[in-house]
Amino acid sequence: MTPAGPTLLGFDVMWVATLLAGVAALAVMFAIYTATTVHDPMAKRVKALNDRREQLKAGITASTSKRRAKLVQKSDTTDRIRAFLSSLKVLQESQVKAAQTKLLQAGIRRKEWAVGVILGRLVLPIVIGGPVLYMVYGTSMFSDWSPLKAYGLVAASFILSYKAPDLYLKNKITKRSHAIRKGLPDALDLLVICAEAGLTVDAAFHRVAKELGKAYPELGDEFALTAIELGFLTDRRQAFENLANRIDLDAIRGVVTTMIQTEKYGTPLASALRVLSAEFRNERMMRAEEKAARLPAIMTIPLILFILPVLFIVILGPAACSINDALMS
Repeated sequence: MTPAGPTLLGFDVMWVATLLAGVAALAVMFAIYTATTVHDPMAKRVKALNDRREQLKAGITASTSKRRAKLVQKSDTTDRIRAFLSSLKVLQESQVKAAQTKLLQAGIRRKEWAVGVILGRLVLPIVIGGPVLYMVYGTSMFSDWSPLKAYGLVAASFILSYKAPDLYLKNKITKRSHAIRKGLPDALDLLVICAEAGLTVDAAFHRVAKELGKAYPELGDEFALTAIELGFLTDRRQAFENLANRIDLDAIRGVVTTMIQTEKYGTPLASALRVLSAEFRNERMMRAEEKAARLPAIMTIPLILFILPVLFIVILGPAACSINDALMS
């Protein structure tokens, strides 16, 4: 059946335009939905901070047995998973601690989910790699593949499924670290101002978290939690070390080292933070200049593959349609 309207490269122009109009309408509806269903990003963080404050209060006022009961949140599902993994002799305390550290660095406060990460390493290869193994060697779906290629597919499915929880956590840690790195120079500038104004360290952290909570919610969350721990923990050094453990950044470790030294030796806090702030700001500017220098080389391939063909279609499309109509008539 020949198309009723004008054609371009064998496609009906009106049909293509209708399809594109439908896609544009769906995109507009999705944009309206996302704009009208915006949730407050700070609500969940404020709840987590309040829970941490209540835990620290319970750790100070309660007895030893009650303190353990409040600080360690029990979960029946977690206990069953832990018992199952222990029965298989695959649960090691070092792995649990490493998973808990990654969860904290990813912004997940539930330490009991560490056993879920270990369970995912055990279950996902069976759930994903098992069906792939059956499809490759149990069916004729990949019979035309060479043995090496089929083995590579099976091996890749098992390896990627085993690494999937770690890759997911690493991706979240990387995104969160980049977001925190962007706001660190501004946070240090505010800390310098608060220190010169005479505020204590915990009050300065609380003030900075309040001011930067909207612009940099991840950094504000960490500073607010540090302010709470500084107010409740008996060892202030432990609060700073917890901050360094929760964020996978060398810059944060440098700030923590500076804060610990000022607490221990009484050195001027404002001058040390001012030097760190200038250093981090210069580093951020250098990263921006490096990205700007790479931009022309990165844009070459998208320009050739996507922009130039569309430009040629827009310019030569009407002429091609006119020539086609003239030849067909």
